Amino acid sequence: MTTIRVRAHVPVGPEVVWAELRVIERHVTWMADARSLVFDGDQREGVGTTFRVRTRVGPLVTTDVMTVTRWEPNRAMGVEHRGLVRGTGHFTLQSDPAGTEVTWEETLSFPWWFAGPLGSALAAPVLRAIWAANLARLGERL
Repeated sequence: MTTIRVRAHVPVGPEVVWAELRVIERHVTWMADARSLVFDGDQREGVGTTFRVRTRVGPLVTTDVMTVTRWEPNRAMGVEHRGLVRGTGHFTLQSDPAGTEVTWEETLSFPWWFAGPLGSALAAPVLRAIWAANLARLGERL
């Protein structure tokens, strides 16, 4: 398992960040590695929402099945990853006098054929850079 954490400060309050973050289908507009998103069923938000994200990182393309496991308006959203890459992730929003600190943390397990722990170690800096840029794009949207 590898834990990857990125943070960004945005100059708006948590309620503004949450208004964008809660619209899961729009995540593909600011996540460069997310190519498309399809919901499983009619639920679009809240705990239990399940969706599939077609993801591309370099030559690796996969479909990530995710279920929302945590939903705290204006505070946090968590997911469980099931698919080629497994694990958990969450966004947390922390208000400060100048806006909101957005933290994105993922704890992931990569498949054995991706060199196990070595593959995880190699993937971590790449994913960290992609996700930091994703948070910057989220901030620009706000």
